Amino acid sequence: MGSVVTPQAVLESLMNDGTIDAIRLKIINQLKANEELKNNTIKMLEQSKVLNTPGAENKTKRELFDALRGELEIPVLEKASRAVWDLILDNDGLGKEISETVEKVYCQLSGREPPLFPPNGEAQPEREKKEAEEKREQGMEQEVDKGKKQQKGKEENSGSLKKKRTHSEMNLKGTTDMHANELGTPSTAPGEDGVSSSAALLHDSSQNPLPSQPGSNNHHQ
Repeated sequence: MGSVVTPQAVLESLMNDGTIDAIRLKIINQLKANEELKNNTIKMLEQSKVLNTPGAENKTKRELFDALRGELEIPVLEKASRAVWDLILDNDGLGKEISETVEKVYCQLSGREPPLFPPNGEAQPEREKKEAEEKREQGMEQEVDKGKKQQKGKEENSGSLKKKRTHSEMNLKGTTDMHANELGTPSTAPGEDGVSSSAALLHDSSQNPLPSQPGSNNHHQ
């Protein structure tokens, strides 16, 4: 197992072998070639209050330089610093070269074999697999929720139908009872005691036969 290597040890190694100086020179050259940074600096000078103040032409170059430094040093350095970090963090240009150089020195000091981390292309399938698994789990949860909602809807519909059927039967029973009271016969629910009611009516007819039609007795006489 390799020994523990501190960041300070890596930095000292890079400074001692001249790597830091070489990287610094590359950064300076790329800043000089940065047209956007150059144009922004020129624009700041053109809009400078120092140069646009009446009487500025009578000042010496040293006086103008000191006044411009006081006015523009901070904003110019902020833009330059941002441009430097863009170079350092670039995964394809100078940033990639810096990362590979630092990793190489670290491996030399620790006795480990490069690369320390797999390339992004190798880690991609694992990340895609994890994302697919998360989507699958989300889909299953959505299906379960959907099934619960459908079951709840069926139960609510079933309860509503039962209530409607009970209400209809009560209305029908009430109507039957009302008609039965008007006719003077006991009420019966449809399909339950219909035969008994018919038998009772026939029995009443046999006990109280219908009167003979007028003129029928005269015919027998």
